[in-house]
Amino acid sequence: MSLQVQVKLRVGTLGMDVEFDAVPGETIAILGPNGAGKTTLIRMLAGLQPIDEGRIVLDGGVLDQCTLGASEDRFVPPEQRNAGIVFQDLALFPHLSAVQNVAFALEARGIRKRDAHISALGKMDALGVLDKAELRPSLLSGGEAQRVALARALVHEPRMLLLDEPLSSLDASARSDTRATLREALEGFDGVRIIVTHDLVDVIALASSVLVLEAGAITHQGSIQEVLANPSSDYVRHLVSQNPNI
Repeated sequence: MSLQVQVKLRVGTLGMDVEFDAVPGETIAILGPNGAGKTTLIRMLAGLQPIDEGRIVLDGGVLDQCTLGASEDRFVPPEQRNAGIVFQDLALFPHLSAVQNVAFALEARGIRKRDAHISALGKMDALGVLDKAELRPSLLSGGEAQRVALARALVHEPRMLLLDEPLSSLDASARSDTRATLREALEGFDGVRIIVTHDLVDVIALASSVLVLEAGAITHQGSIQEVLANPSSDYVRHLVSQNPNI
């Protein structure tokens, strides 16, 4: 399986022009300053933000194709993309229990309610939150809610997993525990894996390569050691100065 991305988009004053590939077994971490377009890129991959021009191809299937002046563009809506996403704010439904939130990902794809419920319980068990199945999101800790959101993203066995700042809202102790759970989940997931983060600890713990996005364009790409050893922008130079031991 593989992901090929070549997209252009303008949102307000931000112009994006991004091209990269993801290969099987690779977790790409996307770093960048606020407003660089990191979340917008995740939204394009998920089908929540149509592109202006270019292509997104997953496992040989075209998810987006837009060519100026062409009459045969293609856009696959989010619910038909084989992708799972964990949003920065988690986006759990407050009126549903944890297991209902997870099962929703399957029911939305036409799976029978009972079968969806059983599969949801299994995924929650694998992520260590089975005992929280009947609780609503307001009664979950930050780490528990994060695991429920991850279970919802994975339960339909997607081929692409998109994580937008999955640990940013957690305190230090919850972040460490949840990071370990997330690392295990990523290691057991054989699809394309992309994580947006601002934390180099997350990059080192979770990712195999890093892509730096600044003002809508890729400025660095490679292993974290390669990127930090050859900074060519103020943002990356600041990362180096703040993390001298990496």
